[in-house]
Amino acid sequence: MAKTRASHKMNNKWFYPFLALLFGLLTAQAISTVQVYLSNGELYRTLVIVKEAGYLPIPNERTMPHLQQFGPALFGGLFFTLTVGAGLSLITLSAAWSWDRVFGRKRIVIIPYSLLWLGFLVAVNYRSFSPMVTLYFVLIPLVVFGAASKWLPPRKEMEPWFIRSIHTTPLLLLAVLWTLQSDSQLYINLRDTLLLSNPVGIKVNDFYYDYTLYPAEVFKTLNQKMIKTSAFKRLQDEKFAMILENQLNRQGFLKVGRDKVVDLMIMEQGDALIFMNRGKTIIRTTQADFLSDSGAILEDFSKKSDRYAFFRQQITPWSLRIGFPTTLYVFLYTLLRLILGLFSSSRTSSIGASSLCFVAGTGLLLIFSLGGVQTLQEADLKEAMQSERLGDRVAALKTIEQKKLEIHEFQVYRELLKSPHIVERYWLARALSFGKRPDTYMDLITLLDDPHPNVRNMAFYALGQRGETRSIDDILTRIKTSTDWYTQWYAYHALRSLGWKQNRSM
Repeated sequence: MAKTRASHKMNNKWFYPFLALLFGLLTAQAISTVQVYLSNGELYRTLVIVKEAGYLPIPNERTMPHLQQFGPALFGGLFFTLTVGAGLSLITLSAAWSWDRVFGRKRIVIIPYSLLWLGFLVAVNYRSFSPMVTLYFVLIPLVVFGAASKWLPPRKEMEPWFIRSIHTTPLLLLAVLWTLQSDSQLYINLRDTLLLSNPVGIKVNDFYYDYTLYPAEVFKTLNQKMIKTSAFKRLQDEKFAMILENQLNRQGFLKVGRDKVVDLMIMEQGDALIFMNRGKTIIRTTQADFLSDSGAILEDFSKKSDRYAFFRQQITPWSLRIGFPTTLYVFLYTLLRLILGLFSSSRTSSIGASSLCFVAGTGLLLIFSLGGVQTLQEADLKEAMQSERLGDRVAALKTIEQKKLEIHEFQVYRELLKSPHIVERYWLARALSFGKRPDTYMDLITLLDDPHPNVRNMAFYALGQRGETRSIDDILTRIKTSTDWYTQWYAYHALRSLGWKQNRSM
């Protein structure tokens, strides 16, 4: 029995970070599931109001029932778990380690830690108290700090510094390398190279697009939301009320009954217009000022009613760039360490696990960096479009889009409409964005019914870019029958790009 306990303590030297982070992620998942479920319910009630007012709800009536189901909340919550949950867990684990190893668990050190913790709580609730966001910053640190403090091995079991550096050096090097290469093109290459090239990757890609809009809806600003509601109270000038309704409609605010809970309530008070959100006065303006620059005033209204600015703009991006990759590294290291430990000593398996993690990280970086396609010269496009290599054809399509060329000049493009490769049809749809000929327009209409949503989405995007209003009826037909929220999102934005606006009894 004593030997078993000793072995357990020794294992904690490398196993405790995994356990502490796992408990933090489980706590985050519980919070995020509830948060997304509540947000879904709020959105559903808004869409019911929009539908009853005679407008087209997005997501549409066929997709709305998913907002009341548990699955989208659970899977959508993974976004916050793997970003905010991972980030807060990592920060807390680092704090627990430094408290133990650097400060010898002196209780006085808890005071500055607590002040920093309190500062985060104030920042995320600066404009308005957010119970669910507060829970992230309260429960996750408590759970992770408690778990790490309990499972940290005694200091006497610590290995020499040059052995300990084997665990941290590969992680730090990977962080530097990935940061230097981190841009939007890298993530596009990741999707094109790793996800859309094989059945498993396609399922991961589809999972992302099936569930990512549910958590995104949680902390969008009003300007970022597709559907927004408005109502008026005590407006005396009926002519101005009609002008106001029209101006708001152009900005995506749909007028509904004033007895409803709406995103924007406008009240008249003397010569002033009061813009309210959730019963709180956000800005005061006048009729003249609003009519002279309604866009700027609504932008200001959206900014000042944003309850999640710090959470969305600071915490989530940092967690996505640092927290998630580091947590993934720790989990992979733990798995490899367990496997190698079956065949080698503790020190050898630790070195091996760290080395394999570093090789995997640098290998993926090389694949994504070198696998990206370069912009071609126009003289080389014809040959590239006829190439037997998928990479050459995709590079040509990207170049055609980037340089806004008429794809009809390369007649071979029509053969790509039936390509078995999703990534090829995806970039074909984007390359059709700047075509002006009738046959390229009909090719885009054909791609609206592509079997894969990524391709359909880009076809809608391309129609919006072309600016041809004759496509409005085709887009409306599909937006009403679609069962894919992301596809509806792209279709709706295409409609707005074409100058279309909502009317009652859609």
